[in-house]
Amino acid sequence: MSTMFAALKVRNYRVYAAGGIVSNTGTWMGRVAQDWVVLTELTNNSAQALGIVTGLQFLPMLLLAPIGGAIGDRFRKRDVMLVTQSVMALTAVLMGVMVIGGHMELWHMYVLAFLQGCAAAIDAPARQAFVSEMVPPKLLTNAVGLNSASFHSGRLVGPAVAGLLIAAIGTGPTLLINAATFVAVLLALLSLRVDDLDLAPQSKGRGRIAEGLRYVRHRPDIMLIMALAFVHGTFGMNFQITNALMATSVFDRGVEDYGLVGSVMAIGSLAGALLAARQSRPRWRRLLGAMFGFTAATLAVGLAPTWPIFVVLLIPTGFFALTVMVTANSMVQLSVDSAVRSRVMSLYMAVFLVGHRSVRHWLAGSVTPMALAGPS
Repeated sequence: MSTMFAALKVRNYRVYAAGGIVSNTGTWMGRVAQDWVVLTELTNNSAQALGIVTGLQFLPMLLLAPIGGAIGDRFRKRDVMLVTQSVMALTAVLMGVMVIGGHMELWHMYVLAFLQGCAAAIDAPARQAFVSEMVPPKLLTNAVGLNSASFHSGRLVGPAVAGLLIAAIGTGPTLLINAATFVAVLLALLSLRVDDLDLAPQSKGRGRIAEGLRYVRHRPDIMLIMALAFVHGTFGMNFQITNALMATSVFDRGVEDYGLVGSVMAIGSLAGALLAARQSRPRWRRLLGAMFGFTAATLAVGLAPTWPIFVVLLIPTGFFALTVMVTANSMVQLSVDSAVRSRVMSLYMAVFLVGHRSVRHWLAGSVTPMALAGPS
């Protein structure tokens, strides 16, 4: 098996990855269907309502991430994920059933989105750290890269499949299909050979969150990586808004071209994740080099004189963006003690998302529903 897919030689990771690619595709399908319900069935193309739903899904990650990290280090990560994935599956089922039955109201969507966000906030730190229990350290960077590749493969396929399904059978059944994809993850987790897992020691006692904070405070290398992740997320990873503004306000393009932008950028992101998966161990040189490449590519995108050049430049931009994220993630996971890995990863994700979401919401004030819809 090639170096790019070396982690798949590990039976547990191979089973886990198979369930992950199905679930990632379903997740992107669910996001498209959920947004379509909010925009076309619950409101009259209200960007404000859509923003609230999105915010309610991601707000728990900022508020509950340290708690999620403490839970991931206190209990077996596989058991935590079985619970959180089941909760997310249940909320997806309720969403689909209520839409099909005509009982869904906007406030129902707000509640379900928030519950999904809470489950995801507990799930994410355990899921990030669980990779290190399935593969040896020499394959960790490869596994993290393949996880990112799986996510962006779902990003490429899921929205397209969702569009076809919504047109053919409607939003409710599409949401139920998303719920069914959670079964793949649950079956994968139940099929893992527990004896082959390199289980991290479970933390005990009180003050587990404070212990994680103290650990990071005494690790200047990890604090520097988190600072770089904050800068990357705050000033770089806001393409959902900036690409919309470039497509509509600068190049006067419609919604079809805006959809193309996301797919093209996902190609670069997928390539970056796969290339990062080939590296045996992340290094500072690669992280700083990727950040320099991302800065240059983003600058070129902003100065693109024509629409075709703008679209083409999104490929290297996505490539460098994912290289930064995979490299930073791997560096943190490989450099921390296994007993605090979930807590450290929860802080890492919270730092990244604080800037990412706050700037996106600030920029969102400049994007009107008319701008997103494109010229008539």
